[in-house]
Amino acid sequence: MLTPVMLSFRLYQAVNEFDTMTAEDSTARMSNDSSNVTTTKVPEGVAGAPNEAALLALMERTGYSMIQENGQRKYGGPPPGWEGLHPPRGCEVFVGKIPRDVYEDELVPVFESVGRIYEMRLMMDFDGKNRGYAFVMYTQKHEAKRAVRELNNYEIRPGRLLGVCCSVDNCRLFIGGIPKMKKREEILEEIAKVTEGVLDVIVYASAADKMKNRGFAFVEYESHRAAAMARRKLMPGRIQLWGHQIAVDWAEPEIDVDEDVMETVKILYVRNLMIETTEDTIKKVFGQFNPGCVERVKKIRDYAFVHFTTREDAIHAMNNLNGVELEGSCLEVTLAKPVDKEQYTRYQKAAKGGAAATPEVTQQPNYVYSCDPYTLAYYGYPYNALIGPNRDYFVKG
Repeated sequence: MLTPVMLSFRLYQAVNEFDTMTAEDSTARMSNDSSNVTTTKVPEGVAGAPNEAALLALMERTGYSMIQENGQRKYGGPPPGWEGLHPPRGCEVFVGKIPRDVYEDELVPVFESVGRIYEMRLMMDFDGKNRGYAFVMYTQKHEAKRAVRELNNYEIRPGRLLGVCCSVDNCRLFIGGIPKMKKREEILEEIAKVTEGVLDVIVYASAADKMKNRGFAFVEYESHRAAAMARRKLMPGRIQLWGHQIAVDWAEPEIDVDEDVMETVKILYVRNLMIETTEDTIKKVFGQFNPGCVERVKKIRDYAFVHFTTREDAIHAMNNLNGVELEGSCLEVTLAKPVDKEQYTRYQKAAKGGAAATPEVTQQPNYVYSCDPYTLAYYGYPYNALIGPNRDYFVKG
């Protein structure tokens, strides 16, 4: 039988043991909880990275999130506290020639120095290194332009220069192998049957026979995603059109031209001319509304650039001659789109990760009028700089 003293002692001992166990359990729980918190704080793609500590420090400093998915590591998108709409087109830049062991902890400080980053997408390889390029989206267009202006050729490492240019959200595919007797409407109908989001089809008539196409077309989609899905579906071996094997690739994207630049253009781009139509004939037809208003005409196969003395004369001629038949062919007349030659060269260098071809012509204008596959050849750029493996379609057309 336990005496009151013994009972008190046993009770005291039990309480102490309970306290000890509770403290130990609590410590274990806290340790486990801490471990779990740490695990949840380190997102996939950051955990285990060779520079994990630096990436975590960057996230701590800026408050941006970071996650890796689909072969790219995304920083931000949106940034912390963002309540506005997604930035419009023209806010993103392409960054090429990135050393493969350079990551966000080095890139972000450079690119945030010229504007607020909405998101950065660094393309990643399976070995944990980057793939040499990234996309940086800013919140404002002027910030992206400043990045191109100030950060192109930025020395990220001794002797390693970044290539920075405007990114283009490409929504256009090149499709080759199209039967030459097919009309635009037939091509549009067939493409729309097998892919989604088709907005338009651009078909080039044969230079020699306007009743035929050149065996290829450009297909415009409603979004980059729709175009990417269509490209995947149309890859050779997966599908045929009219029983023919087709070739599919990304089309050369158009580089955006500032509105203020377009408002100064006084050159017309004329497409779908007959091979036999001469520059003198074009000059006479386009100068009929105001004698002497056409300075000169440059014809390239079945295309031409008509230079006017004033913008008003160019606009008047365009409005009156677009869709008009000339020597058996229906003209397509638009304002030429000038692309700054230096900007285009930066685009090619950054996209290809190397030096762009140097034109072998002298006294080139400051602008390249980017409208068709022959335009850059006119100004000294090789065909393959514009259309790569698809050049044969244009050369043979």
